[in-house]
Amino acid sequence: MPETPQTPPALPLDPETIARITAAVEERLPQTVATLKELVAIPGIAWDSFDRAPLERSAQAVAALIRSLGLEDVEILTETLMESDGTERPGGPAVVARRPAQPGKPTVLLYAHHDVQPVGELALWETEPFTAVEKDGRLFGRGAADDKAGIMVHLAALQAMLDAGADSGVGVTFFIEGEEEAGSPTFRTFLERHREKLAADVIVVADSANWRVGVPALTTSLRGLVDGTIGVRVLDHAVHSGMFGGPVLDAPTLLARLIATLHDEEGNVAIAGLEQQHHSSIEYPEADYRADSSLLDSVRLAGTGSLADRLWNKPALSIIGTDVTRLDVASNTLQPEARAKFSLRLGPGMDPVTAMSAVRAHVESVRSTALLGAEVVFEPGESGQPFATDTSAPAARTMMAALREAFGSEPVEAGMGGSIPFTADLVEMFPEATLLITGVEDPDSRAHSANESLHLGDFRHAVLAEALLLAAVGH
Repeated sequence: MPETPQTPPALPLDPETIARITAAVEERLPQTVATLKELVAIPGIAWDSFDRAPLERSAQAVAALIRSLGLEDVEILTETLMESDGTERPGGPAVVARRPAQPGKPTVLLYAHHDVQPVGELALWETEPFTAVEKDGRLFGRGAADDKAGIMVHLAALQAMLDAGADSGVGVTFFIEGEEEAGSPTFRTFLERHREKLAADVIVVADSANWRVGVPALTTSLRGLVDGTIGVRVLDHAVHSGMFGGPVLDAPTLLARLIATLHDEEGNVAIAGLEQQHHSSIEYPEADYRADSSLLDSVRLAGTGSLADRLWNKPALSIIGTDVTRLDVASNTLQPEARAKFSLRLGPGMDPVTAMSAVRAHVESVRSTALLGAEVVFEPGESGQPFATDTSAPAARTMMAALREAFGSEPVEAGMGGSIPFTADLVEMFPEATLLITGVEDPDSRAHSANESLHLGDFRHAVLAEALLLAAVGH
C-alpha cells in the first residue's frame, strides 16, 4: 500500500464536533443518494449535436437544490462562444451561488460540473444509463460518478456542517459548470467576467478519483495536453495498386511509419524536447495497474522508469483516431493521403507551446527518411497546461487530515494521468488560493465509459471529509 510523504496533522475539531458531523452525514445519506438518482435521470449533455433542453433542466435542478440549503444568492449564468464564422452560440449554463464569509473567515469555492458524457453504444450498458440503479454497493448510471456525485458531495457536506451546529462562519461559493465534458469552451471568459463572484481562499474541485476503494487521495498533479492532426500525402489521386504498387508506398503505410517513429523500442516517447520534470515518491504496483486498466496478460508494459512516473510525470502519446479507407469499401488502389490525430499528455513542468513545436519539428525531421519525402500537413489542436499543487499549504494539510478521519485510512498524495485544462485558468486567475482536487471515483468507476458507477461507501466518506474540511478551515 502506498504511503504519503507527510503525515497530515490532526483536525482542529474536537471529537464531539466530529461525531455530530458524522451523524449528520449518516442521517441524510439516504436522501442524498435519492437526490443523486434524480440528477442522474437528467441527460444534460453540452455537445452541439444533442438537445440543449435537458442541459438547461439540469442547471435548474442544481440551482433549486442549492436554494434548498438556504442560499439566496443563486444564479444560472451563461457565456457566449464566438464561432470562427462570426456567429455566436451560448456556452453551457453554470450555477453560481454564494454564502458570504463572516468577518475574518476564509471563503471556499466548491467546483463540480452537471453536464455528462454521451452514453455511447447503448448495447454495452447493463442498466439504463439515465436510470440510476444500486447494485453490489455501487450506483450505476451516466454521471453517477462523473460528476453529479461531486455536486452532491458539495451540497451534502455544507448541509451536514449546518445540521451538526458546526458552522465555522466560512464563506461558501458554489460553481457548478455546465460544459466540462464539451471541453469548457467558455470557461476562461466566464472566470474573467465573474472573477469577483468566484474569488476564494480555497478551491475544491470534486472531479477526480481516489487511489482505490477505501483509500482516499488528494490529486497533487495533472498532466497537460496537446493534440493535433498529422496528414501524409503521396499522390495527387488514387491509382491501381497492381499497375503502380512497389515503387510507391501508399499514404496509410507511410502514416504507419511516421507513427512508429513517435516511440522508441521500449515505448518511451521519442520526441526531443519533452524531458521529465517531476518524479513521484509513490509506488504503483504493476499488478494493480494491470487489473485497473484491464490490460491483457500477454501485453508487456511500455516505457521505462517507475510506473507512477510513466502515468503522471512523463510524456505519453497516443493515436486516438485515423482517417483511412474503411475495410468495407476498400479497393485495390494506392491511397493518396491519410491522417491521424495524436493526443500528447504532458507531465508537470512541461510547456504545451514547446511540446506542440517539438511534435511538429519531429514530424519534419523524419519526413525525408521514414516518409521518403512525402508531403506532411501538421494541424495543431487543443492544448492545456499541466498542474501541480503545494501539498504543504495549510488547507491541503487540513484536507488530508479530513480524508484520513473520514475514510479511516491514510490518504495518498497522488498524481493523475488525465488532464483538467481549466485548472491552469483557476491557478492564474486566483494565484493566492489553494487548489484542492478531490473526487469520488475509483479505478472501477468507468467514467466516460459504459456502466459508469459510484462506490456508495466512498461517496459517504467523501461527503464526510468535505464537511469536516468546511468546519475546520474556519477555525
